[in-house]
Amino acid sequence: MFTIKNHLEVKNNHLLIGGADTTALAEQYGTPLYVTNEARIIENFSAYRKAFPKADIYYAAKANGSFAIMRILARQGAGTDVFSYGELYMALLAGIPREKILFNGNSKTDFELQKAVELGVKVSVDSQDELHTLSGIAERTGKTAEIAFRVNPDVSTPTHPKISTGLRTSKFGIPAEEVVDTYREASGLPGIAPCGIHCHIGSQILDTEPFVEATQKMMDLVKEVVELGIDLKFVDMGSGLGIPYKKGEQTPKPQDLADAILPVFNDRTQALGTSPKLILEPGRYIVADTTILLTRVNTVKKAAKNFVGVDAGFNLLIRPAMYDSYHYVVVANKASSPPEEIYTVVGPICETGDIFAKDRELPRVEKGDLIALLDAGAYGFSMSSQYNGRPRCAEALVKDGEADIIRSSEGIEDLMAKQKLPARLM
Repeated sequence: MFTIKNHLEVKNNHLLIGGADTTALAEQYGTPLYVTNEARIIENFSAYRKAFPKADIYYAAKANGSFAIMRILARQGAGTDVFSYGELYMALLAGIPREKILFNGNSKTDFELQKAVELGVKVSVDSQDELHTLSGIAERTGKTAEIAFRVNPDVSTPTHPKISTGLRTSKFGIPAEEVVDTYREASGLPGIAPCGIHCHIGSQILDTEPFVEATQKMMDLVKEVVELGIDLKFVDMGSGLGIPYKKGEQTPKPQDLADAILPVFNDRTQALGTSPKLILEPGRYIVADTTILLTRVNTVKKAAKNFVGVDAGFNLLIRPAMYDSYHYVVVANKASSPPEEIYTVVGPICETGDIFAKDRELPRVEKGDLIALLDAGAYGFSMSSQYNGRPRCAEALVKDGEADIIRSSEGIEDLMAKQKLPARLM
């Protein structure tokens, strides 16, 4: 047995995840199939907790909203960053305490704001308009809304433009130069209790320097807000630490991030004589490499390229089509066989962009082989759809070689579940 990447092993030419043989899982549960290793989730979360022992780690639920995963993290003491009432509902149901939840988002509905107020969940306010709406809700209900403001710090990050969220042109946050005046206004509004400050600069960031720049800018703002007489109980720096999608790629670890930003945070808070809690919001780092997507080969076609057509499409894993992102590919039933040809792995969706992997050296691929797309745990199932009338697949959770289904596969009936015909079409 040898390790192919992180917690993934090869035994008897078969790919194993969490001690479970992927070929057996595919036979038992069918394909496509998402498979997640519970132990790896805990290991990744623990790396953050070890690197930041005095901070609160809020899992970014948008990365993977699986209820089982949220339950695992709740038992590890995680908080969560939620972006909708649906995520908030799931977080509370999973056992995450409301005092360790931050309701984020640039365009929350009045219903969502009211639920946050009713449930006593902190809100990261994204605009003056939202601030006034929240104040009105709090005043009407006789409650107090604890808030942070999300800052747009204008920090450039070396990542895909669609996931760079701290630029001046981003839709997220209040411009840094306006934030202090917004805190001043908020401190006089009924039902509003400013208690934190928040930013998030992007995702899949492979350099710690942007985080240092963001921390410095945020602490400049903390100083000005504290001088207004506002007691900031927390500084939420978001997250965005990337992972090595390519085998052998070197990327920063949570300890590297801690070594980069904690000196700035600690020195600045000590100089101010304040002791706000540091909050971090990792999502991708916690779940991305915990999960693989298993998909069966339907056809192999020699044309302009050697195309391997599989039974999963971008309706199940949209990252390669949306971001041109890289996912390592393993022929799971030939995992230790030497490469023989160059293949392009494609899905069955009626879109030219339905491509998972371009020009990969793989063992000889045949109809019926099992392909594993690695590092599919972040923004995989959570961004899935029923496009082309394709039901979504099942999810399995493995621990010590044993598997449980944590989400059943959809059937054709699920495509019709909420559809109705007007009487005139009967």
